[in-house]
Amino acid sequence: MILEVNDIYTSYGLSQILFGISINVDEGECVALLGRNGVGKTTTLRSIMGLTAPRQGSVIYKGADITGKAAFRIAKLGVGFVPEERRIFPDLSVRENLEAGRKAAATPHAKEWTIDRVHEIFPVLEGLASRKGGYLSGGEQQMLTVGRTLMGNPDLLLLDEPSEGLAPLVVRDLGTQIARLKDEGMTILLCEQNAKFATGLSDRAYILEKGQVRFGGTIDELQENEEIRQQYLGL
Repeated sequence: MILEVNDIYTSYGLSQILFGISINVDEGECVALLGRNGVGKTTTLRSIMGLTAPRQGSVIYKGADITGKAAFRIAKLGVGFVPEERRIFPDLSVRENLEAGRKAAATPHAKEWTIDRVHEIFPVLEGLASRKGGYLSGGEQQMLTVGRTLMGNPDLLLLDEPSEGLAPLVVRDLGTQIARLKDEGMTILLCEQNAKFATGLSDRAYILEKGQVRFGGTIDELQENEEIRQQYLGL
């Protein structure tokens, strides 16, 4: 098991957001974190990444307790975070943005990500290499953000609402690209409101509601549970 989140409670100041969240991700899996807006999905990813430290509970990565460690230290251990806001460098070119994310692999003998390898997953970026990030479309920016994170050679990829605000055709293409990453062995924790998009890519899913896990199981189990889907996902 590559990631274990055990009974975490996380707050923003006096506002309690997570109430005992426990999830796990096995190596090579894509696991979806589902639920409506404001239920704690992003806070869960931020708690894992060390951006908002849990006040209780633990986050175990590859057997080591990383709870509350600084985000840059967690990144060095091999966790890559793709934020919903994308946060590309608008005044840098696509190639410069990718180069800015480069760092050595945390896992010895791992196949390292290069710009050419990123272009294999996101071929559109090759033709945009000299364009500044601020002149890209939303879909192109999303591809660039994922590509830049891959240049850090993560063993675990945290994706926060990657389909948010994108046109349906772009979402379809992004899903194809994420599926390719999974086929290459990338372990992914995918936070999404778009349940159809996420379940099409994932092996298992957790559903959050009011900062708690209301469902955890395989995608087949979720598809068979109409009551859960209607109550928490509106499907």
